Amino acid sequence: MNKRMRYWLMKSEPEDFSIDDLERVGTEPWNGVRNYQARNFMRDSMQVGDQVFFYHSNTKVPGIYGIAQVASTPYPDETQFDTRSKYHDPKASREEPRWFLVDVGFVRKLDQPIPLSLIREHSEQLGEDFALIRKGARLSVLPVTASQWKVLLGLEGTSSNE
Repeated sequence: MNKRMRYWLMKSEPEDFSIDDLERVGTEPWNGVRNYQARNFMRDSMQVGDQVFFYHSNTKVPGIYGIAQVASTPYPDETQFDTRSKYHDPKASREEPRWFLVDVGFVRKLDQPIPLSLIREHSEQLGEDFALIRKGARLSVLPVTASQWKVLLGLEGTSSNE
């Protein structure tokens, strides 16, 4: 068995679902992703136990606020079938679901968030393939290499010139 640990960054707007919410509930389905590439990462590449940076987007200080882990194998996102949901997809059916998700489990909150500004200051170490800081990259689920994970984790507790 050759299971290789993978690393990810998953974005959420804290008003919708924050690291504090995940800490409170423990495990939560990562629903509402409506981008095919992000969906494919969850459906085809994520494995139980993979580590996840929990990123707060669209907030005063965007950045990494915690660590979670993939807690389930992929399964269809129920919101695609719910006509009352803002994530409803009329083209999806139970026989042929279009959207998949994984459950994400709480690991820990960071002592201090790692702000996007600090992440950008270390772009050279992270490499040009790091999607979070690449121009035009808007995905809510991003792969992170083992070396990028190590660099980002090393930024915990350091401060940025904000």
